[in-house]
Amino acid sequence: MPPKTRITKDMIINAAVAVAKQSGYEKINARTVSEQLHCSTQPVMYHFSTIDAMKRAAYARVDQMHTEYLTTVSPQRDPLLGIGLNYIRFAVEEPQLFRFLFQSGYAQQNSLLEMIDSEELIPVLAAMQEGAGLSMEKTKQIFLPVAMFAHGYASILANNGLEYDEKLAAKHLEQAWNGAFLAAAQEE
Repeated sequence: MPPKTRITKDMIINAAVAVAKQSGYEKINARTVSEQLHCSTQPVMYHFSTIDAMKRAAYARVDQMHTEYLTTVSPQRDPLLGIGLNYIRFAVEEPQLFRFLFQSGYAQQNSLLEMIDSEELIPVLAAMQEGAGLSMEKTKQIFLPVAMFAHGYASILANNGLEYDEKLAAKHLEQAWNGAFLAAAQEE
């Protein structure tokens, strides 16, 4: 008789992410996750005493995946534009995960000002700072309006199924960057 497969916490988190990706974060529960793992609900509830705790763990994993996605920019592309386009592309390629991250209420930050100073955003801001050759303060100042623009663009695509045109998105994003740079320069 073969040994039983031990269901780990990491396996459960991965299964919860898979459920969110396929059906939406609202569908994460002990039954759907155990079905994904082909096991009973007992191992799921052993590792997570509440469904909310499991969703928070899945959220953290998706947030980590998102950060890695954002910061993987083609060497031929301007890092600033590349990160913004990756943000929009993530919403197109993974609309359910995008909604989980930004429209579920699981984010720890309650405002943009909290978000800009969060630990999770440090790798993204550092990549942008390096690409632009700016101080971190100036990078944050430029980042906020561009992030708002990119988020709106991505949200429309993730929620309405509009056709994604990368060249047009790049043009619009570049205009947003130019406007943010110009506004920051005028404030000095």
